[in-house]
Amino acid sequence: MSVYGIAAIPLLIWLYLLLGRGQFWRTAAVTTFPSIAPPRRIVVVMPARNEATVIGVAIASLLRQAFAGSIHLIVVDDGSSDGTAAAAQAAASAAGAASRMTLIAGAPLPPGWTGKLWALEQGISAAAALNADYLLFTDADICHGPASVASLVANAEANDRDLVSHMVRLSTVGTAERLLMPAFVFFFFKLYPPAWVADPGRRIAAAAGGCVLIRPQALARIGGIQAIRSRIIDDCALARAVKDAGGRISLQPTRETKSLRVYGSFAEIGDVISRTAFAQLDHSYLALVATLLGMFFTYLLPVVLLFLGTPLLAGLGAAALLLMSVCYLPMIRFYALPWGWCLCLPLIATFYVGAVIRSALRYAQGGGGKWKGRVQDA
Repeated sequence: MSVYGIAAIPLLIWLYLLLGRGQFWRTAAVTTFPSIAPPRRIVVVMPARNEATVIGVAIASLLRQAFAGSIHLIVVDDGSSDGTAAAAQAAASAAGAASRMTLIAGAPLPPGWTGKLWALEQGISAAAALNADYLLFTDADICHGPASVASLVANAEANDRDLVSHMVRLSTVGTAERLLMPAFVFFFFKLYPPAWVADPGRRIAAAAGGCVLIRPQALARIGGIQAIRSRIIDDCALARAVKDAGGRISLQPTRETKSLRVYGSFAEIGDVISRTAFAQLDHSYLALVATLLGMFFTYLLPVVLLFLGTPLLAGLGAAALLLMSVCYLPMIRFYALPWGWCLCLPLIATFYVGAVIRSALRYAQGGGGKWKGRVQDA
């Protein structure tokens, strides 16, 4: 292949992403949610491990929902050492809804389970007696918008979905978050275009673990949460299992429901990415090499082409960068950032490449998937 043929690869990639990847890049610009929901019985299962600083806000947001049905919250305290259980009880009492929350002290983690999924399993078992129409799996660091539950249920009912997931709005308080978090969502939707996730004719499936509404019958059909008990990327594994069993699923971003988790540095965000990146590649070093090559051609080569001296090479690079920015702009607007942040994707991609390599190295050293003191991918 000639130099010009290689130089055209990034432009062809971005033409495909713009026109042929389910319009994933428009998702943040066109998201709408129905808000009128029938009165259903909702049981929320919230695993919590050392979340005392944020769990009160998360619980209050769920116990004060604008929803015609009933909501009962089960909090599973997964071996916390920071007063998470007391903070949860105080929040429920302050909301005047102590009777609508059940607090469970989590049992020791058995072999073969990840911590979050074992906590979910215990909460699901406790929920069995409550005859729920839907279970809502949510993290202890998620603040739900006032109509969050209503919109989830309305979506499930109106579109006959067995699983509905909302990608919550991530924190963009600091520079590191503003640079890296919108790109995280952009990359996620590029891998899992929401239009394709919702399409029963396509095998692709995904969910965002911070906010997943599921019918108990759909969960039973896949053999319960134990069917994915060892999966570190549990949200996508759950969505995959539900869709494979004939279920209909949906994934969309939301502005109203937000993550309370704040990452104060590039290192902290790098740790989060490294925790699951190599697992996403099924621990394949061949897939790792292919991914790194793909990232180079998609995000880095267009910049290199600008400095190779010939007008045609520079023009091919500039055209690829223009399409890249067009695709990224809706996500930048979703996060209310200046349009100039669109130009940062090559720099961001370089950071993500480093995090992916680090993830593979951690796995090779027996420290993969480390989260809150637990190695969960080794």
